Amino acid sequence: MTPERRENELHRIAVTGIVWKEEAGIRKYLITQRAAHKKAWPLKWTVPGGGMEASDYQNDEPSYQNSESPQWYGAVEKTLRREVREETGLEIDDIRYLMDVAFIRHDGVPCLVLSMYCKLAGGDIVYDADTANHVWISAGEVGDYDLIQGIDDEIRAVDAQLNGG
Repeated sequence: MTPERRENELHRIAVTGIVWKEEAGIRKYLITQRAAHKKAWPLKWTVPGGGMEASDYQNDEPSYQNSESPQWYGAVEKTLRREVREETGLEIDDIRYLMDVAFIRHDGVPCLVLSMYCKLAGGDIVYDADTANHVWISAGEVGDYDLIQGIDDEIRAVDAQLNGG
């Protein structure tokens, strides 16, 4: 049985990951540059991420199943791992929640983005067609790049969290 959906409850859900690593005793964060052909924020710098798809969980066995609805745990984490892998070729670990942001896209679609942070686990950078460039930066360097609004504050927030604050 499919539950009835109400129009004012529909949102696009996305997840982003601030990927970090230690390099010569300095914490570095991955930012990627969006390709010129992207409709939203072309050539702006951001962090890997993207939309959650039903296939991110529905193709797996539910964590719980009852007469009312199946439930899948870990869907956000699975989506983030997929998005980071697709956009950068990297593997991540130690995924943690940072914050959320809700906004209305230019086409009127309401969006909810779950911002996470995670440690680099391995892999080599391999771009997808939507990524033009990448760089690893310190939190102090966020002002040197034309980042999508708010990404600078999120990187600083992760740096503060990882520094115990």
